[in-house]
Amino acid sequence: MPWNDNANPGPWGSPNNDDRRDGPRRPQGGGGGPRRPGGPDFNAGFDRLSRRVRDLLGGPGGPRPGVVPAIVGVAVGLWALSGIYQVAPNEVGVVTTFGAYTGQTGPGLNYHLPAPIQAVEKVPVLALNRTDVGGAGSDDRAAGLMLTGDEQIVDVNFSVTWRIADPRAFLFVVRDPNESVTAVAESAMREVVGKTPLQPIISTGRGQMQQQTRDVMQRTLDAWGAGITVVEVQISRAGPPAEVNDAFRDVQSAEQDKDSSVNEANTYRNRVVNEAKGDAASIMNRAEAYREQAVREAAGEAARFNQIYTEYRRAPGVTRDRLYIESMERILARSNKVVIDSKGASAPIILPPDVFRPKTTAAAPPAEPAAPPAPAQKGGQ
Repeated sequence: MPWNDNANPGPWGSPNNDDRRDGPRRPQGGGGGPRRPGGPDFNAGFDRLSRRVRDLLGGPGGPRPGVVPAIVGVAVGLWALSGIYQVAPNEVGVVTTFGAYTGQTGPGLNYHLPAPIQAVEKVPVLALNRTDVGGAGSDDRAAGLMLTGDEQIVDVNFSVTWRIADPRAFLFVVRDPNESVTAVAESAMREVVGKTPLQPIISTGRGQMQQQTRDVMQRTLDAWGAGITVVEVQISRAGPPAEVNDAFRDVQSAEQDKDSSVNEANTYRNRVVNEAKGDAASIMNRAEAYREQAVREAAGEAARFNQIYTEYRRAPGVTRDRLYIESMERILARSNKVVIDSKGASAPIILPPDVFRPKTTAAAPPAEPAAPPAPAQKGGQ
């Protein structure tokens, strides 16, 4: 029954009722049913196609001799030519026979047995793939929240650049390579962050963390036999979560104030300690000098006394007189002296008070002691 047969209404009712309600009926085409003005005539096209197929097969009397083998041959030829495929320069073709791995083909025009015998899957081995973990580019933004070695929470957003090293392992060992790389990257970064304090993570330790994460990822993927090479791990952001960002800045400011105070205290301590060390060294030097002076003076006095004693044993009288004279000279060197001749004086002598006043002028330095007297000759006094 044709689709445009108006005699049998469809589930939405008879189109004739609509035509009566809306206005005069539309003109009918050669197919016997309504059609839009200027639209394609599907019935006429089907009729023409049917006539051509009947003419090809020989008309109502049956197919012509040789037509069926020709059709079969053409179909087999088309089926055989379906095994031709092109591999791009950055790809490797992995050929499977009934689903099992058969081999690989390089870039260029290649051929495999038609389906369902063989199939080929093209793997872009030279293309660089990128997987984002954490941040806006990741499916799970909370994946970047990690616990540091000093039990702090940090939000690490990073990306992993990787490529396919072994197409066979990439296709047959890992079910979902992208998901596997994401899971391994997150696990490796958590391991590295868990061993690192917060301060190196947010300041100068990113380069070392990136290298450690790449090494951990590569070891894990190699143990799985995933056929993936990790090219680079790049940390785009490492800092506190957005919810505690203000509090973290306050903590950082307090840490900087603490460091500044500690530096000032260390500067003051160094200055005071250095001054004290300098004063102590000066006192020690003066004490050493005084000790050396006292020792040398004592040694000189002892040597002088020994010399005088030697001379005294040789000439006791002369030595006593000389010692007395030298002692009186040292005692009376800075005193006022009055010499009086008492011969022929009968009245007491009265001296003016000014005579006994101390001298205002600087006294002359005491004379150097004379050399010890020469030893007395035997038999002479």
